[in-house]
Amino acid sequence: MSFDYAIIGKRLKKTGEEKGYTQEKLAEFLNVSNAYVSKIERGKTTVNLNTLSNICDFLDISPAFVLTGSISTSRDYLRSEITEMIVGCSPGKVKLIAKIIKPIIDYK
Repeated sequence: MSFDYAIIGKRLKKTGEEKGYTQEKLAEFLNVSNAYVSKIERGKTTVNLNTLSNICDFLDISPAFVLTGSISTSRDYLRSEITEMIVGCSPGKVKLIAKIIKPIIDYK
């Protein structure tokens, strides 16, 4: 299984913003630079498991949520990831995506 670090970074950034945390506070907690935290949030660098665990502790979220976008550990986690990808799309792109996946969904 491969991970999309851009999506992981977006989840971390969104959670931090929702909880009122800044990159500076997270960087201080992790004992790293603000630039490194910024790179993580933008998906421009990988993050090791130890650092990810520390970030999750700081943000009070589960690593499973960060990695899969799902609070549950079910195999249904891709639904959340697909939804996240579609959120920023224009109406035209959403229509195109619907046209592409409809035959797949209707396939028996």
